[in-house]
Amino acid sequence: MNSAPSGPLETRHQKFVRLAEQRVNVILDKLRLLGQLSDRRNYEFTDEQISKIFKALDSELKATKSKFANGSNARRRFTL
Repeated sequence: MNSAPSGPLETRHQKFVRLAEQRVNVILDKLRLLGQLSDRRNYEFTDEQISKIFKALDSELKATKSKFANGSNARRRFTL
């Protein structure tokens, strides 16, 4: 049984809060996992690669913020 409210009993605001909390927590978990790659005992990387990673993250965060301002839905994919 799904414990999350759904259907006509859930308002659009309640649905937003439920999904926003879930999605933000997933993103935070993924950022923590990304941070684990900083351990130089286990991984080798260049400053250029790190710069590219954070440039992509900054860019996507800015794009996501702008969606709330103007409704744009452009998608981008990241590759090293």
